[in-house]
Amino acid sequence: MTTNQIGLEKKDMSAVIDRLNNLLSSYHVFYINVRGYHWNVKGEHFFSLHQKFEELYTSLQLQIDEIAERVLTLGGTPLHAYSDFAQHSSIKEHKNVFNGKECVKGLVSGLQELIEEQRQVSAVAEEAEDQGTADLVDEYVQQQEKLVWMYNAFLG
Repeated sequence: MTTNQIGLEKKDMSAVIDRLNNLLSSYHVFYINVRGYHWNVKGEHFFSLHQKFEELYTSLQLQIDEIAERVLTLGGTPLHAYSDFAQHSSIKEHKNVFNGKECVKGLVSGLQELIEEQRQVSAVAEEAEDQGTADLVDEYVQQQEKLVWMYNAFLG
């Protein structure tokens, strides 16, 4: 059996790479949703939400890059076409949302979906003895759980 560049069995990594590519797709669709919230939000909480959405999509950009680089590290090829993202994402487009509370509800729903998907990625990675991937997505889960709590507090 051959190993990849970081010493993990190549055949064991295909499931992890597939899960990471699905996650990468979900991140891209969620990123686009959050950009839409940022651009289109209206109402009494415009200033605070506009800024929070920008903070989140900026963070998502970095995470997207880290996920794609992890796919490359494992010897795979990251998905990079919108058609692939639409096909492999667990998150659906949330178009033309303007009301601040509806934006936040969409944001919470997207975060909850990412958390669930990342828990699955972590489990598959641990089975493959890929602690690097598990640690990466576990850190995202911890950050996003806090965001879910905070945005739910906003919603009351």
